[in-house]
Amino acid sequence: MSRGELPEPTRLAPRDLLRLGLHGVRTRPMRTALAALGIAIGIGALVAVVGVPASSQAALRAQLAALGPDLLTVAPGNDLLSGRQAELPAEAVSMIGRIGPVRAVTATGATTATVRRTDRIPAGESGGIRVAAARLDLPEVLRARLRAGTFLTGATENYPVTVLGARAAAILGIELVPGREAPAVWIADRWFSVAGVLAPLPLASEVDYSALVGWPAAQRLLGFDGRPGLVYVRAEERSVAAVRSVLGRTANPRRPGEVLVSRPSEALAAQQLTERAFATLFLGLGAIALLVGGIGVANTMVISVLERRGEIGLRRALGASRRQIRGQFLAESVVLAGLGGGAGLLLGTAVTAGYALAQGWPAVLPWSALLGGAGAAVGVGVLAGVYPAMRAARMTPAAALAG
Repeated sequence: MSRGELPEPTRLAPRDLLRLGLHGVRTRPMRTALAALGIAIGIGALVAVVGVPASSQAALRAQLAALGPDLLTVAPGNDLLSGRQAELPAEAVSMIGRIGPVRAVTATGATTATVRRTDRIPAGESGGIRVAAARLDLPEVLRARLRAGTFLTGATENYPVTVLGARAAAILGIELVPGREAPAVWIADRWFSVAGVLAPLPLASEVDYSALVGWPAAQRLLGFDGRPGLVYVRAEERSVAAVRSVLGRTANPRRPGEVLVSRPSEALAAQQLTERAFATLFLGLGAIALLVGGIGVANTMVISVLERRGEIGLRRALGASRRQIRGQFLAESVVLAGLGGGAGLLLGTAVTAGYALAQGWPAVLPWSALLGGAGAAVGVGVLAGVYPAMRAARMTPAAALAG
């Protein structure tokens, strides 16, 4: 080394940079907390926006696995000539059952009767509950569960006995209690004993709002004409599309154009698309919150540089290089954003788990959300710290000490 030549400054190890960053953050706890709060809100929003839809999708997949994506429904459309609602033939159920890939078929039939809690309630106040004739194999085909009581049997389907859907029971205020006498509801002009209450059916929500009566009892007591109003079909999963294409012609060979065929699982999928659209909106809001948080970190670091001019000048005078000063403040910005990011990950995880638990969903948090949240926090810290770090590094020892 020649005389007067200064030694090359040593590079700070990553551990030393981290220690310097933590020191700067630790000495200003209130400012650190406020700056990190914006980052925490942004990261928490991003994680929750990814986690909540993922939990919803997992619940949807579980529902479809339990209820089956192989369910098709057949309903009468409109009469092409008169424009009024058409009717399915009485033999539609048996004809559909002859299709090879069809594994099971059942139906409900519409009646004009109304159901009320007592005979003192006006007939028009039915609460939107329909009275429908039902076949005995309806729970098996729909994979329905009973929340309480029993379904119709070969003995009770001939008598004034009803089974209520989940929403119908709630509207009527009916609750079956073991050991107590079964409650009754007023249907048409007589009392019907409530034998059971069904659990909710996501793929057959019309059943949730129904009072189900045995097929023969509906014909004998309610003036039911025996024509199916809604047919439920279970087909082999690989043949659902093929069965769907022939259901109209099979259910009503004379007027296939008056038959509506649908797949209820597609409605759930459409609902999921709507939820994802809202998720995209909230993702944008989370990104805006993250941007605001990054601006807050940058502002905090700029103020920190101005307040610590003396420290910067002293370190420069003692031999610290521009690179070391730049690295110190950049590390402090990353640590500050990292603390906010860690709090945001915890916040987003808690929101996702709490919301999923409240909805009865499995809590799902993709690794991409966690890694993306951590990466976003580090990225914001780097971007927010670049300008303050460069500004600190450009200070000369004399100017810094004089300020």
